Amino acid sequence: MSPADTGASTIVAAASPVPDSASDSASDSRLTPGGPGYRRMSFALFLAGMATFALLYSTQALLPLISSGFDVSASAASWTVAAATGGLALFVLPMSALSERFGRRTVMTASLVVAVSLGVLVPFAPSLGALVALRFLQGAALAGLPASATAYLAEEVRPKALVTAIGLFVAGNSVGGMSGRVITGWVAQEWGWRVAVAVIGAIAVGCAVAFRLLLPAPQHFTPGSLRPRVLARTVRDHLANPLLCRLYAIGALFMTVFGGVYTVIGYRLTEAPFSLPQGIIGSIFLVYLVGTVSASTAGRLVGRLGRRGALYLAGGTTAAGLLVSLADSLPLVLLGLVLITAGFFAGHAVASSAVSKTATTGRAQASALYQSAYYIGSSTGSTVGAMAFHAGGWAGTVGVGVLAVVGVVTITVLGSRAARVERRGVGAAAA
Repeated sequence: MSPADTGASTIVAAASPVPDSASDSASDSRLTPGGPGYRRMSFALFLAGMATFALLYSTQALLPLISSGFDVSASAASWTVAAATGGLALFVLPMSALSERFGRRTVMTASLVVAVSLGVLVPFAPSLGALVALRFLQGAALAGLPASATAYLAEEVRPKALVTAIGLFVAGNSVGGMSGRVITGWVAQEWGWRVAVAVIGAIAVGCAVAFRLLLPAPQHFTPGSLRPRVLARTVRDHLANPLLCRLYAIGALFMTVFGGVYTVIGYRLTEAPFSLPQGIIGSIFLVYLVGTVSASTAGRLVGRLGRRGALYLAGGTTAAGLLVSLADSLPLVLLGLVLITAGFFAGHAVASSAVSKTATTGRAQASALYQSAYYIGSSTGSTVGAMAFHAGGWAGTVGVGVLAVVGVVTITVLGSRAARVERRGVGAAAA
């Protein structure tokens, strides 16, 4: 999937700097398509990405069943999603620093081992509190994957093959995120949510074992030192950059919409007038495929409309989808989800790529900060969207989403004004 996927794609620029044209010479020992080790590496990272996002969102399609199983509200059950994405958001920056010291493959392996071990325990959670705690720890462990995978690729793959290699990893994110929701929906319909998450855990164990066996040992990694002061200074500099802060806020707000909608949609579709079975509700997540198309066209949108124009279009499409989804007609609800998904993925692709272009130093930390904001938005959307649904039904969740889109548009307008003021200042100085 393109850079708009719900996950590691946001840190494509977090990879270490790539050498210049000399890297394409015959003496370059890095991996290239058709060369030894490239297919193994690509498939290993595809499986890692698949396991990561299958685990991360494994409970999202099951929230109505979790609510009834523990006799809790939608807002309480939504913490099983918010805790996992919140854990990832909090730990992605520290994990990126650990991978600089201990190696990409080491951190990725440790992350998967811990995450799948916790995944084995999740089906046996005796209470909602225990389930939420396990999910938080699982998200924190999974932070090591997006923090390390693209850096590994930049170090071990030739520059001309890098985009393709990253694309395969991100495709694993997409397939895992989507298939995890679809599989859990159908399994839970027959055997309950505990069996469904156990199946996802078993799939993730298989992916983790195959990943470790297939991934080639790194040949071009140079360990760095953990220097908290340097990391803190870099993070501070990024947070002092107004444009980066606007992009972080835009990513968080787009994800607030998306997290809220897809956390709550299962509850709405189980109720009248839809009353859909769990398997069909899980299959709704196939709409994610729309994001592949919209994200892949984001570059062309920016070329035609500029970054801000593309963000306006993405925000407008998302808002239109929210309003259409208010109808009590299943085809219109599905159309609304298509528009929301297309708008979200396009907007996320534009914002995340702009972070890569804006940060001239410390790109790993700049992208990790974006990803932190992105997953904070996911956690916020999951929780607040569910609370709004509990208080006001689907219209309440839509209201939260519309407010978030208004925030995106407002920030973009402020960015346009700031750019005009800056251009005038440069023109006056030149005169």
